[in-house]
Amino acid sequence: MADTDRDGRPSFQDEFPIPDHDEWRAAAVESLGGKPFEKLVTPSYEGIPIQPMYRREDAEEFTAAHTLPGQAPYVRGSRAAGYLAQPWAIAQELPYGSPAAFNRALRSDLEHGQTAVNLLLDGPTRAGKDPDAARLGEVGRGGVSLATVEDVAAALKGVDLSATPLFVRAGTVALPLLALLAAHLRRAGRPVADLHGCLEDDPLGALAHEGTLPLSLPRAYDEMAQLTRWADEYAPRLGTIAVHTYPYHNAGGNAVQELAFGLATAVAYVRALAERGVDIAVAARHVRFDFAVGGHFFMEVAKLRAVRLLWAQAAAAFGGDEEAQRLHLHARTARRNKTTTDPYVNLLRVTTEALAAAVGGVDSLHVAPFDEPLRPPDEFSRRIARNVQVILQEEAHLTEVIDPAGGAYAVEALTEALAREAWALFQEVERRGGMAAALQSGFVQAAVAAVAEKRAANLAKRRDVLAGTNQYANATETPLPADATDYEALYRERAAQMAHYRTHDDDPTVHQIALERLSQMLSAAPEEMVETAIAAAEAGATLSEITRTLRVRDEARPTIVPLPLGRASEPFEALRARALSPTLSQGARESDPLILRERDGARESDPLALRERDGERGKPPRLFLANLGPPRQHKARADFTQGFFEVGGFQVLTNNGFKTPAEAAAAALDSGAPAVVICSTDETYPELAPPLVAAIKAESPETVVLLAGRPAEQLDALRAAGIDEFIYLGADVVAVNNWLLDKIAEG
Repeated sequence: MADTDRDGRPSFQDEFPIPDHDEWRAAAVESLGGKPFEKLVTPSYEGIPIQPMYRREDAEEFTAAHTLPGQAPYVRGSRAAGYLAQPWAIAQELPYGSPAAFNRALRSDLEHGQTAVNLLLDGPTRAGKDPDAARLGEVGRGGVSLATVEDVAAALKGVDLSATPLFVRAGTVALPLLALLAAHLRRAGRPVADLHGCLEDDPLGALAHEGTLPLSLPRAYDEMAQLTRWADEYAPRLGTIAVHTYPYHNAGGNAVQELAFGLATAVAYVRALAERGVDIAVAARHVRFDFAVGGHFFMEVAKLRAVRLLWAQAAAAFGGDEEAQRLHLHARTARRNKTTTDPYVNLLRVTTEALAAAVGGVDSLHVAPFDEPLRPPDEFSRRIARNVQVILQEEAHLTEVIDPAGGAYAVEALTEALAREAWALFQEVERRGGMAAALQSGFVQAAVAAVAEKRAANLAKRRDVLAGTNQYANATETPLPADATDYEALYRERAAQMAHYRTHDDDPTVHQIALERLSQMLSAAPEEMVETAIAAAEAGATLSEITRTLRVRDEARPTIVPLPLGRASEPFEALRARALSPTLSQGARESDPLILRERDGARESDPLALRERDGERGKPPRLFLANLGPPRQHKARADFTQGFFEVGGFQVLTNNGFKTPAEAAAAALDSGAPAVVICSTDETYPELAPPLVAAIKAESPETVVLLAGRPAEQLDALRAAGIDEFIYLGADVVAVNNWLLDKIAEG
């Protein structure tokens, strides 16, 4: 008969005793067959070991984990009710070039589940240039081209901004853009208080990935202060400052670096605003953090929790109260791990990342369409991406649970470890003079590059996996069509619109009034600058005219070495593209004009898909597997070899095995393949490999012969017999495939 507990219920503790940690560890070691327990511990790029199991004791001293949601330091969420009262905003980016195209997509998506406007700007707009002053190919690439109040009206036609938050990644033109937005609302008879969301002013973020700014940092901080003061008075729900950590994530950095460099950026902004009379209470109301969410689920959840703790600590140090310590948080699924090869796998990646963002407690979220690395999304890919969020809210019911990660020992322990490491790195940045100085000295770039190099090496050696790209490649896939947008035509269309706008004579007084308003900006007091800029926009001044007037007496502009943004799969995609153009040399591949990348990281055009579109796609080079013996003798290495070279774009010719080296050599020569890989066992190689190589080389000396495996004691003998190279677990798949393509091109 079982004992009873204090409530009179049966207790089975005697029959099923609870093992302590030491007993569990002993059982785990026993199951490892003599290997050390540390084999179960997973290293991370953050330098934080991931334990195989976490216990209550691992999170006991993390006091923030024992608070309630909505309580400072807000690790468990900024609102007590979590998503019960207000779900996160579905804020899908719509990277269409013209205001009309953007509006068509936006209105359709708002009718089908999207709940926020997420407005990306093209490069010229972010730089404060009108489209007729841009270079051919820039206008409309990666975002919408805006220059006038009429453009804003066209982009936002039919959208109720009082009910729909507006997010604009403004770069360094937040104030001029606000002038256009406010002028649009006033012309429409709407109050500017309707504006809510965020005009994302982030000069240090722009500097990190662009390498330069169109204005000096002091001038950028002046505009930030003027914009923030205006918003606090006239549009109190509108954020004006964003801290984007995208550059650090998409350049290959780790979560500790994202947190530390993001916090250092925010602290730099708070200090600059304080010097200009904006206190922490006002600044904090208008700050938003923007994070990329990658594929390490638990690390990403912990990262989003840790940033709330770090911001609360920093805000408190500036004298901010609990309200100032409350963080506004936006996230988007990362670009770094997305691929153009087997792009539908991106759907799986973004689903995991979106779940991590929701569990981590974001206020708004963008889920990237699966074709984002290739082109502006079509209606289908937009719908699938949007529905990932809809399903998480309405079918997974994540909006009905407050802080679902709360109390999970693994998440709490990782949150504490991330916050601790990030705070230490943040303090190092502060010792170096702050974020701007750390970027100027190259400290940030070097730290990120060190992690990115480790990631690249692990992908090349397939210790890390990008499914469909460096493992399990689909050798027969048909690439998606590349970006079909005619950017030259779009440039000419927008330039013609601007020419008409500047020269039409419907009202000859319009230009004179605009010039008068612009001249008033030159003498306006700082506290009057935003209203004067809005008046100029209402009178017809363009984005470029307002921007140039604001910065007419600016100082020298900063220049740094930018962070090299990119996707981790690019070396593998270049391999696949090169395989379809085998004569392309190693050096030419790196400067191939078909391999295009925007410096802003908006998207990269897949060279393979571009060649498909342009009719330049060739046939992949063939590689013959000389499988020796029955399947049990060769199959493991044959399968490994097939996967190894399909990653590089080869057409692998396999078979069920040959009884003799002579049969294998004859079949290899008959295939006409320029490369052959011998697959068997280490024990049989001394007998079988030399005659096979000799037979092939005698008939076709230029044929490249490789061997699957790397038997250390046989290497010299096998090389002497004519083996050109070896492939094995841990080999650099990018280097070996490129080497083989070089050898084939030489032959």
